[in-house]
Amino acid sequence: MSASAGHYLNGAGVFSPIGAARVCQLTLCCAVVSLVIHAAGYSATYGTFCMAVWTSCFSITVCVFVLDVTRLHACLPVSWENLTVTFASLAVLLTLTASVMYPVYFVRANDCPFNNCNIRNYRIAVTVCSWAACVAYGAEVFLSRAKPGRAVGYMATPSGILKVVQIFVACVIFVMLANGSDFSRHVATVYCVSVFGVCLAASVLLVALTVSGRTAAVRLPFERVVVVYTFVAVLLYFSAAVVWPVFSFDQKYGAPLRPQGCPSGKCSWDVKLAVAVLCFINLSLYIADLVYSQRSRSVTQRPRV
Repeated sequence: MSASAGHYLNGAGVFSPIGAARVCQLTLCCAVVSLVIHAAGYSATYGTFCMAVWTSCFSITVCVFVLDVTRLHACLPVSWENLTVTFASLAVLLTLTASVMYPVYFVRANDCPFNNCNIRNYRIAVTVCSWAACVAYGAEVFLSRAKPGRAVGYMATPSGILKVVQIFVACVIFVMLANGSDFSRHVATVYCVSVFGVCLAASVLLVALTVSGRTAAVRLPFERVVVVYTFVAVLLYFSAAVVWPVFSFDQKYGAPLRPQGCPSGKCSWDVKLAVAVLCFINLSLYIADLVYSQRSRSVTQRPRV
């Protein structure tokens, strides 16, 4: 970067609304990690996941903030706007999950006065700061979103943000399946898992192409490819939303009601129910994505005279 190109440091990276949101993200994530390490503590798989979320979000936000302020992001072979809004959208989902999970497993009303009240108070403070960090990431997504008359990257549009949510929900589905759903018993449920995997891989590929600025590598018009893929994903998820409940809860193939002796936290019936709910959620997200994509295409087209 030459000196004639302007200041070496980007003041808007700190004093703009998005810059202020990132400063809040840094402050809150740092506070959460410090409180957990100092006294709140964490344990087991759930606590490790929450800590990994907070430390990862803090670390990546530091990198984004520094690269933006120093303008060094111009040296990266990526679409910076798409990259930052994609990370912010993912951070909203991750911090939201951690904000719900941490108090459920680590904040209990009967911890005080029998146990140390300070630890409980620290854990409440962690939860509050985590929720505030989630709001701060949401504020960045809101400020970066597409607006009428403003040119933005694809990931800043509702369709791009929905892609991130679809990927997140699909990842949660596979986490549930790994917990023991016994889906391999029937070919039909294996087909459903294949649908989840194919759609997840395709969505990740589309987001990766957009963030890396390599959409031109697709020989066909990228917007058309996205719409066609979304339409196919709707059909695939619709078939999975029909097949999965039948082969999981129909009396001929599974159990309509939860078995009485099924252990809590390790019950395959619970996993199948969670997967069914998440399947319908992702189907709704793909439908909303398709409707928005088609509507925005209709609006941008000029009427014929």
